Amino acid sequence: MKINKKTYLIAGLIVAALAIGIYSMFHGSEKPKLKLDTAKIAKGNISTAITATGTVEPIKSVEVGTQVSGVISKIYVDYNSMVKKGQILAELDKKLLQSELEAAQATWQTKKVAYENQLLTYNRQKELWNKQAISKADWETAQADFQTARLAVMASKASVVKAETNLGYATIYSTIDGVVISKAVEEGQTVAASFSTPTLFTIANDLTKMRVIANVDEADIGGVKDGQRVTFTVDAYPDDIFDGKVVQVRLEATTTSNVVTYEVAIEAPNTSLKLKPGMTASASIYTMEESNVILVPTKAFRFSPDASQVKSMKDFTFDKAIQADSKNTKQKVVWVRSHSNKVSPKIITIGLTDGINASVVNGLAVGEEVATSVSEVTVADSQAAAGTETSPFMPKPPGGNSKK
Repeated sequence: MKINKKTYLIAGLIVAALAIGIYSMFHGSEKPKLKLDTAKIAKGNISTAITATGTVEPIKSVEVGTQVSGVISKIYVDYNSMVKKGQILAELDKKLLQSELEAAQATWQTKKVAYENQLLTYNRQKELWNKQAISKADWETAQADFQTARLAVMASKASVVKAETNLGYATIYSTIDGVVISKAVEEGQTVAASFSTPTLFTIANDLTKMRVIANVDEADIGGVKDGQRVTFTVDAYPDDIFDGKVVQVRLEATTTSNVVTYEVAIEAPNTSLKLKPGMTASASIYTMEESNVILVPTKAFRFSPDASQVKSMKDFTFDKAIQADSKNTKQKVVWVRSHSNKVSPKIITIGLTDGINASVVNGLAVGEEVATSVSEVTVADSQAAAGTETSPFMPKPPGGNSKK
């Protein structure tokens, strides 16, 4: 009987199907082995922080301007110049202001002469009035002319004081000790102070102490308080971390595109002078910090073994589950593994948490192990338990498969 190739192919497929079925019958129903994942309790630091961006600026800066108009005739400082309080920064052309002062002084002298002449007339008219030698109308006219002359002298004197003051304003002085960080004018430039005081220079008091005005979202501002620690970076020095602290939480809100933010002032030392006014800072404000406390992973609170898991892990003995007080959010249940592989539930009290770890107030000690999850045993786990480790990609030693 002649058998063709098609018959061999069909027979081979049937044999393969039977082999797969037999393998599935004996091995397919095997459940994966499970292991208990644990974490050892230890001490550490815990913190939570909110992020914000802001601008670096001097703690104290003063804008120096002029109250009179004129042409800048001389400038004595430049950018980054160190200045002292009372030091001359610039001068305006004083010719026009000097002439105004001289005109005011001349008018004042003229009014004084008129006043003295009117005083003599007043005294003569008074004597005649006392003798009833003049009419009442003439006496009243003499009184009015005398008062007018006296007031004219006072007005002229005030004009002289004003002209002297304006002449003094032509010399621009520094009002504080510091460094010039902005210069808005050049020699020969005309400044007009008719409606507002133009800013000529901006002087920062002390650049070794800076501050960051950070914009904090309204959802985070409730946790920000004075004295909290802050770290921040600037683009100019991405590898440097600068330290600071919150010194003021401002109450005024700013709304931009329906987003409400509040300004938080952060003081930071700048002894290296790396921080410069106007830099953008990315800040982390630590709203909660605890150091050297007992920590437990928060995922241990979510662990609770079910019946199928307990049966699969025959190396462990599990006690009966217990419940914490549902009204007390600080009470949590964790499963503690003993040296004899006994896993028992325990109620603990926690403090602050950052979402990953929580501080333990009482209930756990350093060195104890708490269960965090149950996972399947992998090939690597089996090899580690057996004390061996192999890789299919590693070459076999010569003669490794030979029999002696």
